[in-house]
Amino acid sequence: MELKTDFPKTRSSLAEDFRKLGLKKGMTIVVHSSLKSLGWVVGGPVAVVQALMDVITEEGTLVMPTHTAHYSDPAGWENPPVPEEWWPVIRKEMPAFDPEITPTFYMGAIVEAFRTFPGVIRSNHPTESFAAWGKNKENIINGHTLDFALGDHSPLGKMYELRGHVLLIGVGYDSNTTMHLAEHRVPNPKTEENAGPFYLNGERVWKSFIQVSYREELFEEIGHSYEEAGHTVKRGKAGLAECRLIPQVELVDFTLRWLEEYDQSFKRKSND
Repeated sequence: MELKTDFPKTRSSLAEDFRKLGLKKGMTIVVHSSLKSLGWVVGGPVAVVQALMDVITEEGTLVMPTHTAHYSDPAGWENPPVPEEWWPVIRKEMPAFDPEITPTFYMGAIVEAFRTFPGVIRSNHPTESFAAWGKNKENIINGHTLDFALGDHSPLGKMYELRGHVLLIGVGYDSNTTMHLAEHRVPNPKTEENAGPFYLNGERVWKSFIQVSYREELFEEIGHSYEEAGHTVKRGKAGLAECRLIPQVELVDFTLRWLEEYDQSFKRKSND
């Protein structure tokens, strides 16, 4: 079997790649990532996190979604579903979400490494928590609401106020959690109920909450339209990974306009 001979990626080489892409000291960034897209990295996900921290420094803020979709109401599980007769015992016995110990779910190795780093704090939401490190971590993480957890009172909303940036490392717009913020700003968005276990005043509680009915299946098309319209995207490579660095405000505002036009078009077709 022929082995790849491409030179290993390192903490220092990735830091240099991130700088060339446009990352700078003091930036506030939310990162969505794929470790395998980078190629062979000496030190794996730890080296990637260190490289990001090296570039933005503690004068900046590094944020990652640390979601746990499996800490939700089993009535909504589809991949796979579980028998309805299991639901009561799952709701009763599922461990409470704990920001310090609960692992992420299908968020990737870089995120899972980041949440355990010294100085990183994590919000207390059973399904849509975020972790942050750096200057504005307290402002971004504290006050994360149970309802509408990706809306204006979420870490994404706080980042928008700080005019943060989105960094996609080897992933597409369908992994771009930031775009959900725009969904919350659409007039009268469709909503649904979810629930999950977490600690409230030191006691395990199972509580219901309201969330927007997410439409991430549209995000790739929206991202393509955003770039076709000539909006700001810095593109480059970190290791072997195709990366994009995008200003959050510009992307969220465009996504909101796109969704409003999409919904109006859908209503017109429905009335024809």
